Amino acid sequence: MDLTNLIALPEWLFTVLGWVPAVIFPTASGMQLLAILHRRSAQGVSIPAWALFAVANLCLFVYTEKYDEIESIVGALGTSVLNVCIVIAALRYRKQQRATEA
Repeated sequence: MDLTNLIALPEWLFTVLGWVPAVIFPTASGMQLLAILHRRSAQGVSIPAWALFAVANLCLFVYTEKYDEIESIVGALGTSVLNVCIVIAALRYRKQQRATEA
């Protein structure tokens, strides 16, 4: 269903609305990754949640079928890659923490 025909909103607004998640989602994921790397700790990070975010963003990229739009590439696919990086970093620091405690 194409909402542009049902709702009389200007085209520029749809462009802006497309960029909002394309900026917010990777920025939020990047902030989480930087926090993990800066603290050198994954304490409080839910690895299963971030793994699910990665899967969901990848599925969203495929579902929207907007493979050539930068908003979709950055917002969904880029965020999915950052989510995987968060999972990898969290697993690495959890493993280091266990080794230190042993």
